[in-house]
Amino acid sequence: MQIEITFPDGRKQNYEKGISSMDIAKSISEGLARNVLSAMVNGEVIDASRPIHTDATLQLLTWNDKQGKSTYWHSSAHLMAEALEALFPGTRFGIGPAIDNGFYYDVDPGEHTLTASDLVKIESKILELAKNKSTFERKEISKKDAISYFTEKNDPYKLELLQDLQDGQITFYTQGQFTDLCKGPHIPDTSTIKAVKLLNIAGAYWRGDETRPQLTRIYGITFPKQKELDEYLVLLEEAKKRDHRKLGQELELFMFSEKVGAGLPIWLPKGTALRQRLEDFLKAEQIKRGYMPVITPHIGHKNLYMTSGHWDKYGEDSFQPIRTPREGEEFMLKPMNCPHHCEIYGHKPRSYKELPVRIAEFGTVYRYEQSGELHGLTRVRSFTQDDAHIFCTPEQVKDEFLNVLDLTMLVIRKLGFESFTAQISLRDPANKEKYIGSDENWAKAEQAIIDATLQAGLETNTVLGEAAFYGPKLDFMVKDALGRSWQLGTIQVDYNLPERFQLEYIGADNSKHRPVMIHRAPFGSMERFIGVLTEHCAGKFPLWLAPDQFALLTVSDRFQAYAETVQKELENQGLRGFIDDRAESIGKKIRDNEIKKIPFMVIIGEKEEAANTISVRKQGVGDLGAMSVPEFAKQLNDLL
Repeated sequence: MQIEITFPDGRKQNYEKGISSMDIAKSISEGLARNVLSAMVNGEVIDASRPIHTDATLQLLTWNDKQGKSTYWHSSAHLMAEALEALFPGTRFGIGPAIDNGFYYDVDPGEHTLTASDLVKIESKILELAKNKSTFERKEISKKDAISYFTEKNDPYKLELLQDLQDGQITFYTQGQFTDLCKGPHIPDTSTIKAVKLLNIAGAYWRGDETRPQLTRIYGITFPKQKELDEYLVLLEEAKKRDHRKLGQELELFMFSEKVGAGLPIWLPKGTALRQRLEDFLKAEQIKRGYMPVITPHIGHKNLYMTSGHWDKYGEDSFQPIRTPREGEEFMLKPMNCPHHCEIYGHKPRSYKELPVRIAEFGTVYRYEQSGELHGLTRVRSFTQDDAHIFCTPEQVKDEFLNVLDLTMLVIRKLGFESFTAQISLRDPANKEKYIGSDENWAKAEQAIIDATLQAGLETNTVLGEAAFYGPKLDFMVKDALGRSWQLGTIQVDYNLPERFQLEYIGADNSKHRPVMIHRAPFGSMERFIGVLTEHCAGKFPLWLAPDQFALLTVSDRFQAYAETVQKELENQGLRGFIDDRAESIGKKIRDNEIKKIPFMVIIGEKEEAANTISVRKQGVGDLGAMSVPEFAKQLNDLL
């Protein structure tokens, strides 16, 4: 019996039922087959060796694909586990997923305490095992037999994971001498793992619960070539220098306080000024485009989030309700701005003549993240979204979406991100219970995004299962100066929240109609955006955004009065900076302000005062020579 396989380019070809993705790859090219790591069949990533029994879409995944790398790194986690079991018998295993760059495995080494000194030995064992060219064998197994296996191995972590699974959901994977509970997928065999680096060891509570045992988490990364690992390690060192947590402290942008609470950033004066300039830039653009600013409370009644569906989806994992003295009354820290904005739209009757209604707010929201997942500004518990919601007629959706698209790309380019891709995130058709709303509404919303991106000529890739629970979205994946990809801005089309909130407008036919809602946030989270931007530009912010554009360095306190005159003249030209009048040598002042990434340093001494000039240095460049204050001010303003 024949089945029809559709390839990404739309080409169709018939094959025998039961053929594997790997066999299809071999029929195309042996070279291609050697590079296949896994396959995406009907939107699901599976082992390349698994048979295909029905008509299907097929994408062969290699190292050049995100999902291919993920398969490779997940298999590497299993190989590391095999090495650990060989070196430290009795080790028990939690979970070992792939992450954005590499993998980790949470392990309980028993009586042995794993330290950084063990990593080289584990790396050597991984490479030794990889040479065995062990295949990853998938086996479906009954719950009873799985429990028996891990009971014999005395592994309470796998036994606990099995509690949530039923017969028909359980698979084992075996490579070499190691067997693990895993749903896969995996690479064909271990021989492609040629280079490995175990990066660090950390503690991690079992299942992220601080009341559970603390396991040892080992982070690692592997590559098909040693050269790729060497290049990655160089990149990693550069990333450490650019770490926004380090730079944020050096540049006095933000801080965290244990007394205030983990994951709750505090913005210092310089960071606040930088953030406000970003906000002012977007607010001005929004006003030009017809947005109306609003302000909503930081809390909302629990019923608000029950109506929106946020409570059902996220309630158990969010900050728990705030109970008031009134019996049965509960409020929530605001996890989203959209329910509040729905209430604003619905507070009075609307006519089609008013639409579109564009509501914008820099709204702070609160989401509980596990302490082990917090990371500087990029993963916090309190963050501000540059949120806006557009309520429009179905006929207006495409134009409004295109307008938002234009604004988002303006923001990305204004901040110096030259490379980005747009990802269309759709719901998972095989797992519809994760989402709210009818198939009809989802079909309309997904098609609206696809049509708008086609009209805009935007290059996109499509990912299933990454939609918001209420609607599909277009996510902007921005590459920074180190080539790392970050999800920043997002645009979402939503037919469902207007329905849940019973939002209406009176149409030209004098009947009631349901508006469509577009969610958008070009920055995304202000915290995350600034964290990513800081690393992208290594703390050397664009001149228009820099907290301080110049520093006046006095040779001695005798020139303080002249420095103050210069500062006032520059400030009158719309520029900002400070006088460094510390009792330090001019060399030390220059070095210190280089570290602080001050764009321009101005030397003020006897020669400058006598000639009524200044001597200018550019950060990272060096001396620009002497010039008048008006000349310097013009140079800076020309750069803005």
